[in-house]
Amino acid sequence: MTTDPSPATPSPLVTAPALADEHAAGAAPALLDVRWSLGAGTAANRAAYLEGHLPGAAFLDLEQALSDPVSPDGRGGRHPLPSRTRVQEALRTAGVREDAPVVVYDARTSLGAARAWWVLRHYGISDVRVLDGGLEAWRAAGLAVEEGPVDTGVGDVVLGPGEDDLLDAEGVRRWLAADRQLLDARPADRYRGENEVIDPVAGHIPGALSLPALSLLAEDGTFLPAPALRTLLEQAGADPDAATAVYCGSGVQAAHAALALEAAGLGAGRSAVYVGSWSDWISDPGRPTA
Repeated sequence: MTTDPSPATPSPLVTAPALADEHAAGAAPALLDVRWSLGAGTAANRAAYLEGHLPGAAFLDLEQALSDPVSPDGRGGRHPLPSRTRVQEALRTAGVREDAPVVVYDARTSLGAARAWWVLRHYGISDVRVLDGGLEAWRAAGLAVEEGPVDTGVGDVVLGPGEDDLLDAEGVRRWLAADRQLLDARPADRYRGENEVIDPVAGHIPGALSLPALSLLAEDGTFLPAPALRTLLEQAGADPDAATAVYCGSGVQAAHAALALEAAGLGAGRSAVYVGSWSDWISDPGRPTA
């Protein structure tokens, strides 16, 4: 995705060549590798990181650092919002310093990276960006990777209490009651209630529109340009310039859609994310489904 940020509205995305230039100029941000794929587990994700990552990047585990433990009754969803303490400890272990800029990335699709981007910004890190296209884009640009662990030292970052950029189930109900648009970022078949193999109840939140997160990417894994994303929103029945809330299965693809909208300058500013998403919504059988 090509962006043209101004100082007042910096892009949440950075290209591989631009990031390499920052390194060459001695202004390298803290790099966090958020390698993640659903069901792979921490060990497999960390093993992929050790096989090759951006020079100086530390591994940040989505399951352990960017999600709280799942509750027995399912409330909060499959990836509950992590506590400030959990995230802060993980970032310090990864060497993130106070007031340091941060760049997060994953293998290609930016799903894990988007979750990290959203969580870090929620807790007050304003200068956090996503490497557009991830490690694949870095390698495609002919840039070097390194293997093995990285000794980043211990960071001293201090996070804030959490910003007002999220919704819970009651917030979603009020959002829809106010006739605001809600986007479902899961694959379209899961939105329709077909081929549901992850959550115990199929369907979607009544009134939500389908905008699959992975449809927002070009073939090379980078985000689509704003005109193409605007067209997808219009085809989904959404207003590209209206206030928008997003959800998915467990809050990961929702962050990805929020990132895409913000990078494209659509959605009337920062999108609200229903962090618990569908897996939280269905934890109460009294909530309606469609």
